[in-house]
Amino acid sequence: MPALDTRPLAVLLMGPTASGKTALACALAERFDVDLISVDSALVYRGLDVGSAKPDAATLARHPHRLIDIRDPGEPYSAGEFRSDALREMAAITAAGRVPLLVGGTGLYFRALMRGFSDLPAADAALRAQLQAELERDGLAALHARLAAQDPAAAARIRASDTQRVLRALEVIALTGQPLSALQQGREQAPPYRLLKLALVPQDRAPLHARIAGRFDAMLAGGLIEEVQALRARGDLHADLPALRAVGYRQAWQYLDGEYDRAELRDRGIFATRQLAKRQITMLRAELDARWLDPERGDLRARAEDALALFLGGAGGLPVS
Repeated sequence: MPALDTRPLAVLLMGPTASGKTALACALAERFDVDLISVDSALVYRGLDVGSAKPDAATLARHPHRLIDIRDPGEPYSAGEFRSDALREMAAITAAGRVPLLVGGTGLYFRALMRGFSDLPAADAALRAQLQAELERDGLAALHARLAAQDPAAAARIRASDTQRVLRALEVIALTGQPLSALQQGREQAPPYRLLKLALVPQDRAPLHARIAGRFDAMLAGGLIEEVQALRARGDLHADLPALRAVGYRQAWQYLDGEYDRAELRDRGIFATRQLAKRQITMLRAELDARWLDPERGDLRARAEDALALFLGGAGGLPVS
């Protein structure tokens, strides 16, 4: 007789930006004994509220989200750190007799949680400062070209515009003498949970694109530029920090640098958000064991509730194949 899988349960609610993930997660929290954990690389930062579409105070009071506002914008936060933090919060929720529901759109964080990482060296402050100086002197294209010479596989995977990942790859090579791509070929480390993956994947992207445009307009009206002005006024932040490379913040920073006018800020912000949504959907389509839900269907909430009720109903354990 096969053994029973008695691992605790966890739910992953994934989807592109502006697909309604937060509203659905809060609705599920109204019905089920779940606690919410944010999976969003912008929401971890304090002071990034308007441009990150951070849930408002009333929503967070009613439905607290763990891993929101846990870093200053000047502090980088890695996918590896997210995995450690998320597993800690999931364990605390499980110990309290509830089920973790992780909600967000940062695919790298979800992949880190589901697959883990090989052991990589911790960040080295002195080396990172040296690389930052080389970035300012030589430019990102030169550093990406260096990465391509030292680790072609990593360079092919890392976009030439992704400052954080280019610097991290060069840092790992300098610290270990080995290519990052070779170090990342270790065994996957699945989390010790039975997972229900719910993926909001629109069949027709036109409504999503309309919501993206409307939400960006609302951000501009709600103080996005003023929020970025306040961040700039601190004096210790710069545009290459991970927090300020987030969609919307990058474009607002460049606008305040005088690179273009407000109309172009709007166009660039909407375009960048649509491109982000496209990448997020591509990631979701690779999750073949996910339950796909169309966020444009009127029965979205009912279908999500049915899937969650069926999943939670099997809490006594499932046969291990």
